[in-house]
Amino acid sequence: MTTVPSRGETPAAPLSLGMPQLPAPDYPAEVRERLAADAAEVIARYPDSRSALLPLLHLTQSEEGYVSRTGIRFCAEVLGLTTAEVTAVATFYTMYRRRPSGDYQVGVCTNTLCAVMGGDAIFEELKEHLGVGNNETTPDGKVTLEHIECNAACDFAPVVMVNWEFFDNQTPESAKAMVDDLLAGRPVEPTRGAPLCTYKETARILAGFPDEREGAVEATGGAGPASLAGLRLARGESPHTSVVHPRGEATTKGGE
Repeated sequence: MTTVPSRGETPAAPLSLGMPQLPAPDYPAEVRERLAADAAEVIARYPDSRSALLPLLHLTQSEEGYVSRTGIRFCAEVLGLTTAEVTAVATFYTMYRRRPSGDYQVGVCTNTLCAVMGGDAIFEELKEHLGVGNNETTPDGKVTLEHIECNAACDFAPVVMVNWEFFDNQTPESAKAMVDDLLAGRPVEPTRGAPLCTYKETARILAGFPDEREGAVEATGGAGPASLAGLRLARGESPHTSVVHPRGEATTKGGE
């Protein structure tokens, strides 16, 4: 129902539902041409083109750092989908950012084990240290902080991930020192796995393109001693397998 203002009253502003104007803008011609070539390479890997949607969403993130309306339009057009279909997928998975984010996505595991081992304390102290809340980015655009669910690394709890690389056995102090290094542009080495790269570079790797950095492919990180203790027991090996305490103190299985 529309209300007609009385004589002398200022007409009310048009009602806005916050919906974006459609259609979304397209990429600049040179960007679209480059992304279209990459997209064709990805699509060729699948018997059904729509199966390429997940890696193509990563591809658009490698361009803008998040899945924008333009990225959704691009994916829809090259795959013959509607923007609604693409949006439904992009908003379902948490690895797809919905707004601009930092060069380094710092995720603190706050699931049960990491939380009780100190993850909650790490997250709260990082929020205060960085001056940001959950899913917020520092003013310089370098670090986005978020709490995340299980990283399947419970034997290394509490765990922090930066652009999906592991930083194990963290404390509030070590986590704050790590983000300070990121903010200052100093080298930061994950506990295990490939060397750290920016979020956009990570997104391109997740889209299925090779990581051409020297030594990156060879870098790896397997299960820790605590994860393998049950396997060794099943094999009849000694139960007194040395493990690493979450605070870095050497202990043995069985408390010896």
